[in-house]
Amino acid sequence: MTGGEDGNINAISTPHTPAEAWKTLMDGNRRFVGSSSSHPNQDAARRTSLMSTQHPFVMIFGCSDSRLAAEIIFDLGLGDAFVVRTAGHVIDNTALGSLEYGVEYLGVPLIVVLGHDSCGAVTATKAAVETGSMPAGFIRDLVERITPSVLTSLRKDKDSGIGEMVEEHVKQTAARLVENSPIIAGAVARQKTAVVGLTYRLNDGSADLVYSNGHIGL
Repeated sequence: MTGGEDGNINAISTPHTPAEAWKTLMDGNRRFVGSSSSHPNQDAARRTSLMSTQHPFVMIFGCSDSRLAAEIIFDLGLGDAFVVRTAGHVIDNTALGSLEYGVEYLGVPLIVVLGHDSCGAVTATKAAVETGSMPAGFIRDLVERITPSVLTSLRKDKDSGIGEMVEEHVKQTAARLVENSPIIAGAVARQKTAVVGLTYRLNDGSADLVYSNGHIGL
């Protein structure tokens, strides 16, 4: 729950199934796009209720880009989302372990891989593929992990732009979560969890579905 400036109390109940979680998530994005965000679950009572426990209904594995603030673009509050972010939503053992924790210990019914247009990490990877020059430091590791998605996009269409590469990378990341994690794969098979991939549009704030694995009610 949260109190708005007009004194109204806004709240979203905790979904328990992938389909319920999906509907709640996208309802929040529609409110954000329509400039009618309700800012739920942000008041003192909500903080108190979360002191000893948490029951997030969605895990968002997104890019670290500052324009991609997950709780804001889906109009969520405290305790609603378990968020893991890396540049270019690149999977490593720590990120995968964090997502497994959400499935195994928190019972989160929905995992979202969230990419966006004009992604800097994908743009850097595209430049590296085109020039053959790799960036310095650990940025190189990011680029190497994104390169298969960029190459796949170019094989499909040699004129692929950043938007198409981002979409391909979201699809590949989401698929790898299931392929690489028996914990996540098992939860999806039991219909306890679903995995979806979304691409976020910076200009209008909307999130579009590009990948799904599991029952989300579509």
